[in-house]
Parts: sequence; structure tokens; C-alpha cells
Amino acid sequence: MEITFEPARIVAEEFGAILRGMLDFLPNLVAALTVVLLAALLAWIASLAVRAGFSRSTARPSLVEAIRKLAKTGVWAVGLLIAATIAFPGLTPADLVAGLGIGSIAVGLAFRDIFENFLAGFLILLRKPMRIGDDIRCEGISGRVEEITIRDTHVRKRSGELLLVPNSFLFKNPLQILTDLPIRRIEIVAGIAYGEDVDAAREVIRKAMEHLPTVSAERPVEVFATTFGASSVDFMVRWWTASTPIDEHRSRDEAVAAIKQALDGAGIEIPFPHRTLTFKGPGPAIPGIVERSDPAA
Repeated sequence: MEITFEPARIVAEEFGAILRGMLDFLPNLVAALTVVLLAALLAWIASLAVRAGFSRSTARPSLVEAIRKLAKTGVWAVGLLIAATIAFPGLTPADLVAGLGIGSIAVGLAFRDIFENFLAGFLILLRKPMRIGDDIRCEGISGRVEEITIRDTHVRKRSGELLLVPNSFLFKNPLQILTDLPIRRIEIVAGIAYGEDVDAAREVIRKAMEHLPTVSAERPVEVFATTFGASSVDFMVRWWTASTPIDEHRSRDEAVAAIKQALDGAGIEIPFPHRTLTFKGPGPAIPGIVERSDPAA
């Protein structure tokens, strides 16, 4: 029995089969691409609809942006699912959902941090009072919030550097929002000598603070004698000023200068630490130091 081997004919038949398969697949491919284009159009319309729906709302812009992105993502997911079932007729939506369910374990393990930050970002946008432009502090991180995205928050430090902070970090840890209110309370400590009148000094400090431009007139200035220091009676001076860090620095500067000037004008001594050196036996004479013998030596 003679076996004939015709490579050209075999290649031609295989190529013809591939070509017929492509031609048979072409209508499904065109239909799937049409669905993808339609999904893109619907995603764009959904984005515009969300933006128009919240145009007169008091919701934060960052929250509106998050909802807009979720709406676009949802439309794209449904469109791609339909396109896949059209392009591959043997693949049903149930098969796709089952495949996603099995693959979600591996994907979830690989992208756990991304999903965690995504969920934390959305919860921050929904629940947290943090807004664009707020000054915050969180576990050693401080600065001004420039942008809140689904994955991270952009914090601009006062020294100019930009920090990209994962949303899960801000969501899990205590977050201090300095500018939640237009004013906040700050304090300094001022001391007077033990020989001075405490009540008179308290009144001098209060009057010096009350008329400063950076001190809020909405809340009273509070001056409390708090501790007996090493060389002074210490007062805690508390007042309210604008809440941004630069306003705090300006107000502290004004307060320290005004209190110093007022106490000097009233003749009230602001002490500085004194140190006495005691020697057990005769020692060398040191200029400016008074030698005192110890009777118990």
C-alpha cells in the first residue's frame, strides 16, 4: 500500500479551516465589539448623570467623584460580561460568574491591600468628615489634604513634600483633623518669680491677650496658675485662634511677645533657672561662682 504525503495540500486545508473558523467567528466578534463600544458610551452617560445629579448637592466633590467612578466601573463590568458571552457562545454568564468566584480567592490574596485601601477610601468618603484642604495629623503624619482617591490620600507636608498615605492607614488609626472648625484652642506656659503677686500677674497676662488680632473674641482667654516650677510659678494660658497651623504659629508669636512686654511693663519678674554649686572642701576660685562650704562635710 502506497502512502502519499502532500505537505502543500495539508497546509492549504489547515489554513482553509482556520480561515473558515475566523469567518464564522467574525460576526460574533463584531457583535462583541459593538457591545464594548455601547458599554463605553453608557459608562460616559452614567458618569455625566452622576455628576449632574449631584451638581446641586452638598456632598463633597471627592465623594461624588468616587460614586462616578463606581458607576462607570459597574457599567463596564456588565458590558464586558455580555461581550464575552457573545464572542464565545459556549461560555454562559453562569460559567463566567463561577470562574470569577474560583479565581477571586487567588486574586483576593494577591490584591488584598489594594481591595482594603479601596474599601477604606470609599468608607472615608462616606463617613469621615475629612475634606480637601483640611490639615490633619495621624500617627506622626501631618499636612494638608490635597486629594482623596479610592486607593490613597495625598497629604502635602508643610515643608513641601507630598505623602501618598494608604486609605486603610487613615481609616484604622486615630485621625486628628485640625481644621474641622474654623477656630481651635491652643496654649502656652508663662512663669513668674515666686516673690511676685500671682493674682496681679494673672490679670496682666489676661489683659495682654484679650486684644491681640489673632485671638478670637468668640471665646474667653483663660489663665490658670498650674504648677510650682523649679524657679517660677507657672501659668497655663489658653485661647482660641484660627485653626490652620500657620495661624497657630502667628498667634503664638503674638502671645509670647505681648505677655513678655506686659509683664515687663508691670515690673513683674520673669525668672530664669538659677544653679547653686556646693563644694565639700576648699576648691579653686572660679569667677562668677560663690563658694559655699558644706557644714555637714
